[in-house]
Order: sequence, then C-alpha cells, then structure tokens
Amino acid sequence: PGSLTGASPAALAVKFGPRQRSPHCLLVKEHRVREGPGAAHPPRRTLFVLNVPPYCGRESLSRLFFSCGPVQSVDICDKPEIGEKTETLKSKFFNLKTTKGFRVAYVVFRSPAGVQAAKALSQRGPLLISTESHPVKTGISKWITSYAASVVDREELKAEVDAFMQDYDKQIAEEEAKAVEEEGVPDEEGWVKVTRKGRKPGLPRTEAANLRVLERERRKRARKELLNFYAWQHRETKREHIAQLRKKFEEDKQRIALMRAQRKFRPY
Repeated sequence: PGSLTGASPAALAVKFGPRQRSPHCLLVKEHRVREGPGAAHPPRRTLFVLNVPPYCGRESLSRLFFSCGPVQSVDICDKPEIGEKTETLKSKFFNLKTTKGFRVAYVVFRSPAGVQAAKALSQRGPLLISTESHPVKTGISKWITSYAASVVDREELKAEVDAFMQDYDKQIAEEEAKAVEEEGVPDEEGWVKVTRKGRKPGLPRTEAANLRVLERERRKRARKELLNFYAWQHRETKREHIAQLRKKFEEDKQRIALMRAQRKFRPY
C-alpha cells in the first residue's frame, strides 16, 4: 500500500494507564502515496499510525498527539488505504460494523510541523492513553455506554432517513434530466443511445397493482395445476380401458377354445 512507502516508521511507546508495566508500541511515519495526494489525507500534514489497539479511539489519538500541534481530523481504518479515500455516507444508525483487533489510523495536523513533532515523540517516555482527566471506559461502564448508544432515537432516525431520501430523489432527478438531454444525441463515434423510455413510460406500481399481479400469477398456477390433473385423469382412464380390453380378449380366447373342444366332426 501507498502508506508503507518511504522511510521506516518510528516506534512510539504508549501505556493504557499508569499501572500498566509493559508499554505498547505505535508505529508512526509520514503518510505518502504513489497514486497521488488525496483530499482527505493531504501529504506532509498526515501521520500514518500502525498497531493501534482496540481501546484507542479517535478522541484518544487526538489527545495523544495534541501536544504536537492542532489536530484537524483522525480516521481509523481496518487496513491501510490505497490511493485516495472515497467519500462514504456516515450514518449513525446504518452500516455500522464492529472492528476487532489492531487497526491503522490517519492523523491529519493543521501544519506539517505537527507530523515532525509526532515522530520526535519516540524519543520521550511512554505516553498515557487513559488519564484521570480523560479516562477511557472499560468493563461494565463501557458496556453500559455502548448499550445506551445503541438505543435508537426516533426523531434522529427520521431526520437521517428524510435527508437520505431527499439526496436520492435529487440524484434521480439529475440523472433523468441528463438522460433527456442526451436522448437522440450521437456520441463521438456516431452511435445514438437508445433508452427504454417509450410513448407510454412505465408508472410505478401501487399496492393495488401489486395485488392484481399476484392474483393473476395465482390463477395462472391454478390453471396449470388443473390441466396437469386432467392429463393425469385422462392417462388413468386410458390405462383402465386397455386393461378391460385385455381382460375381455382373454375371456374370448377361453370361450373359443372351449367351443372348439366341444365341437364334433359329423360328415353325414
């Protein structure tokens, strides 16, 4: 990945709290990419952090590097990103996933001096992630906070859904307007794009229309089952008729054999 190019990262010792004996090492270096700079993680101002523990969040990293300079943003990812970061819709209720294990982070400073100062922190003693003024919640308190955050507020959910639908309707209207403008206009090679739009464009189905379609499908299946039943009945009737003919043929054979046995030759 592009973030791993360049000089080797520096080891920054951190501890969860003052009682922790063995420090944990964060690997930090200046973020660089081969595919070109991105708007989310600009070069010279972005610090790439490896080996981020699960209990270390955005707020903890921001406080950890605040002494190096003003922090603009902190992004935590599962793995290093290749190229420019694509903009995704940040939702409080949807597309939520729980990340387990160690992660990577991108810390963006307001000035390039913050990156250099952050790399120089490796020469100092271990930094504390959880302090008395800003403790990191663990155990039961963390579970209680997570449960309280999982309770959905109806008003916030409705506002987010309404905003998403407005953006979706706007995008659909723009695409339809663009399709109308490009309709009948040949491209560079002289080809004309043909769309499915005709004289009578299809209207969205209502609930009644969906019920009518389902009823037609049900009747069609019923007729097919009835035809299959009649075909089976017809086959059974033919099978019984053939059995009766065979039985009558055997009886006729026996009657003829009996008549031949009883017949006497009387020439005079």
